[in-house]
Amino acid sequence: MRFLWPQLLWLLLALPALVAAYCYALRRKKKMALSYPSLALIREVQGPGQRWRRHLPPALFLLAVAAAIVAVARPTAGVVLPAAHTTLIMAMDVSRSMQAADVEPNRISAAQTAAKSFVEGVPRNVRIGIVAFAGTASVVQTPTDNRDDLIAAIDRFQLQRGTATGSGLLLALSQLLPDMGIDLEAILYDNAYYRYGVMQKGSGARAIERARKAEKAERKHFAPAVPGSYTGGAIVLLSDGRRTTGPDPLEAARMAADRGVRVFTVGFGTKAGGTIPGWEGMGFYVRLDEETLKAIANITGAEYFHAASAADLRRIY
Repeated sequence: MRFLWPQLLWLLLALPALVAAYCYALRRKKKMALSYPSLALIREVQGPGQRWRRHLPPALFLLAVAAAIVAVARPTAGVVLPAAHTTLIMAMDVSRSMQAADVEPNRISAAQTAAKSFVEGVPRNVRIGIVAFAGTASVVQTPTDNRDDLIAAIDRFQLQRGTATGSGLLLALSQLLPDMGIDLEAILYDNAYYRYGVMQKGSGARAIERARKAEKAERKHFAPAVPGSYTGGAIVLLSDGRRTTGPDPLEAARMAADRGVRVFTVGFGTKAGGTIPGWEGMGFYVRLDEETLKAIANITGAEYFHAASAADLRRIY
């Protein structure tokens, strides 16, 4: 509970002064002297509890004043109510390997078409967020039920170099659970953070030891959930290539599993692989990393799907 105007609570200090004034008035009250043949007669007329009953009206008055002061300070409280909506985060691979044409017309176009069909077909009580990842990860659309915004976000995909699958998964997790306190800056940009594989600088023994101590301290204050126990949403991760940079996606999957979040993975592309254009007419061979995607789904208690065509991808979604 908190108060919108907490400064008014200082008025409660006046209550002890009112009690002292009441006691002072009782002492100054003139006593009337009457003669009675027996004190038993006075006790019988007064009845039991008469000595304390006369203090009841002043006590009720003080209680009313205290309640009025607290009410004027405007107490507020946040109440968590069960929600009737589900949140899905789509983590989409937008690396240059999505240019491969082994899926007609090419992987990225087929993925966009299938994703837009999926967005249009889900129930209205399902909110969808979109994260795009290549060399880095970014939030293309925060969770919303506005289908037009989601389709426009999918149309804005821009291919980039690199494949940071772990970054995309962690960013998607932070969008699904914004109140879990996931420190993305420490995980994605702290080059000495050993647990998540970011060891580009300061990778000596001291840096590793500091990272392990930080991990142990974090574990003491965090109770892992049962994998797959979170029912408020899930993550759908689509990728067509191998991780080339960023945190280890398997470590990111363990973070999701510790929070009960399922990560459904979709491997996109033919198993034979495809090629993308390079410099001076040269091409680069790109191949699907099914092992990692299967491991991510297995760690989080979800499923892995393989899509070798646009029709397969629409069916899976």
